[in-house]
Amino acid sequence: MDFIATFYSHFGAMRFKKEVEKNGASAVLKPVPRALSSSCGTCCAFTAPELPTPSHPDEVEQIVEITEDGSYKTVFSTLE
Repeated sequence: MDFIATFYSHFGAMRFKKEVEKNGASAVLKPVPRALSSSCGTCCAFTAPELPTPSHPDEVEQIVEITEDGSYKTVFSTLE
């Protein structure tokens, strides 16, 4: 499954990337797609067999799954 995670800070994005890579997922930091909002402007796009549980959820703004048609489905959010 392909996911995009957005963050409140660049530090949170870097820490999350290292965390998912440690668990065997491929990940890359890049600018947030326009369709998603983000506080810091950096997202982590990653591929994993299932949704990871963030060890620092307070740093993660949201995680969306990229669906087959290219749209985004929110699977984790701290947004109000």
